[in-house]
Amino acid sequence: MKVLVIGLGGVTNGGKTTLAEKLKNMLPNCCIISQDDFFKPESEVETDERGFKLYDVLDALYMDEMVASIHNWMKSPASSGLVAEETQDTCGNLKNVYILIVEGFLLYNYEPLNKLWNRRYFLTLPYEECKRRRSTRVYQPADTPGYFDGHVWPMYLKYKNELEENASIQVDYLDGTKSQEELLSYVYSDIVQELNKLREEN
Repeated sequence: MKVLVIGLGGVTNGGKTTLAEKLKNMLPNCCIISQDDFFKPESEVETDERGFKLYDVLDALYMDEMVASIHNWMKSPASSGLVAEETQDTCGNLKNVYILIVEGFLLYNYEPLNKLWNRRYFLTLPYEECKRRRSTRVYQPADTPGYFDGHVWPMYLKYKNELEENASIQVDYLDGTKSQEELLSYVYSDIVQELNKLREEN
């Protein structure tokens, strides 16, 4: 049995969840873990002097629980509720390979996670497009006036800059303004190459 752990990170509203779900439908033995499932309750999230809830930082998440969930899946992916389905021929002869896609906005700035990835993808968006998409979404709690400019976007830039400055981490940056079909085709083909490498190692 072999496992492939794929990181799908990047900017808010960059299309991570949609891309992850589409990949899951195309890849064999594939499961998704979403970082959003590990947010602390609102009462445990810090508030800054402007009254902004600081959700876009690592301290707003139960990161240790997230790492533990990934490790548990890696130990026993076959018992994670996966059902092998018919997939495209390019993934043939890979019945003993299991794929985990981890999607979230802060995947590559937490050291315990960086030892786990086989591939890292990072979706980007320009400021105006990201703000436009964010304005169409409903969050709980709702974004307060000025929240995007005062917290969300600055934290995205901060963590993205940290990532770019870390020469030891290889990341494939993806343009989130491209069509979902184009992004899906690229990432799917790239993962299939990784799968074929695993097959050759058998």
